[in-house]
Amino acid sequence: MFSIERWQEIFEGLFKNKLRTVLTGVSVASGIFILVILLGAGNGIQNGIQKQFEQDAVNRISVWPGITQKEYNGLGIGREIQLHNSDYNTTIRLLSDYIEYKSAVYSVWSGNMVFKNETGTYRVEGVHPDYQFIENASVAKGRFLNQADITNYEKHVVIGQKVADDLFKGEEELLGQELNISGTIYKVIGVFTDPGGEREESRVYIPISTAQRAYSAGDKIRSLVFTLKKNVDFDNAVAESHDFTQKLETFLRARHTIAPDDQGALHINNSLDQAKNIYIITGGVKGFFWFVGICTIIAGVVGVGNIMLIIVKERTKEIGIRKALGASPFSIISMILQEAVFITVVAGFSGLVAGLLVWEFVGPSIETDFFTHPEVDFNVAITTLAILVVAGAFAGFVPAYRAAKIRPIIALRGD
Repeated sequence: MFSIERWQEIFEGLFKNKLRTVLTGVSVASGIFILVILLGAGNGIQNGIQKQFEQDAVNRISVWPGITQKEYNGLGIGREIQLHNSDYNTTIRLLSDYIEYKSAVYSVWSGNMVFKNETGTYRVEGVHPDYQFIENASVAKGRFLNQADITNYEKHVVIGQKVADDLFKGEEELLGQELNISGTIYKVIGVFTDPGGEREESRVYIPISTAQRAYSAGDKIRSLVFTLKKNVDFDNAVAESHDFTQKLETFLRARHTIAPDDQGALHINNSLDQAKNIYIITGGVKGFFWFVGICTIIAGVVGVGNIMLIIVKERTKEIGIRKALGASPFSIISMILQEAVFITVVAGFSGLVAGLLVWEFVGPSIETDFFTHPEVDFNVAITTLAILVVAGAFAGFVPAYRAAKIRPIIALRGD
């Protein structure tokens, strides 16, 4: 029940000891402020890492060959492993139940490109049509490669936005333009953008069959890239990716006569494994931030408890008189608890607002590739306020209980 007299007493007590009240409030506010800053930083790290994974499909598995480091079945060390079209075709036939998107890749790191008077060196990748989805690329103009381009060895090219900006300056219509790539003329059929930004957009895609012919590669390929079918359960998705990776590795090692423990001859990268490890790390970091923040809040709450003990000591005679006049133990406890909760909540809310304002105005200016959107969501803010209420009640309970146990005759005798 609301009592204006009770609130008048609380405010009179607070203003009577301004310095003590301010210092107590600062200790609580700083605890909440630090918690909000740490949680925002944890979210910023997590968001930044998730943004990096968005550059490519999260369930991506890449395979590229290396050089043997161990003798096996009479074959010596230093043998260079070479993948071929048949490796790709056999893999997708044997493991089709797992695969969502697939592509073999024949890449050239430095492709010399000329358009009219503009020249540049960019990465050239011969790929299959699915590569658009593996890379999370979006077609801004025209279209991506299709199967007809592969089958007919078409000299078609899809260029990244960075390449378009560099070489096709002032051109209103890019589609249909002719681009000279390493002495071969290609027709521009599309322009793509990529979440990875300029680094990913500084490349061009051509049909893999055309790339193998243009660069005299025969049926050689540089790498295999797959994404697996979606699974709503992350742990099941990781298990399926491990199963797929194991079967793929076993097949390729047997096909190319590679020792089972030769780590240098065949490299397989599973992005789900990386995602899982990083999520575990970021989860641990956020848990540590919560721990530090809660400890800081506890320090502030202990300060509030100590102050309330002092207040009870100072008001011993007053409490004795109240009890002598018939005040119940519950009314004494509620009086002390109300003051403790009020101090804690007001100070804590101030710290909460200050922390949110810091991330609102300072956060955008400190964003990096691995740190973005350092913010605290609404649910966390509500949780923090709930913690404040509980902390305030806890801070005032022991002093309140002690006040309720005071015997009037003893209180009136005290100095």
